[in-house]
Amino acid sequence: MKEISLVVWKEEKYYVAQCLNVDVSSFGETIDEAVKNLKEAVELYFENEDVELAEINTILVGREAVNV
Repeated sequence: MKEISLVVWKEEKYYVAQCLNVDVSSFGETIDEAVKNLKEAVELYFENEDVELAEINTILVGREAVNV
């Protein structure tokens, strides 16, 4: 078993879950469903592979305005 770090946000009617250790994401109609689907997606991503996940010690989430 490996531990992953993740972030979840809502886009319109779905929750999106993004793994921070590897570039894998998934979604669901609830937060729990999005996280469950993300775990399955990460497991499939590493299926039959020797897994080395980047260790993440601190997670900061912010919001900034940009001129676009």
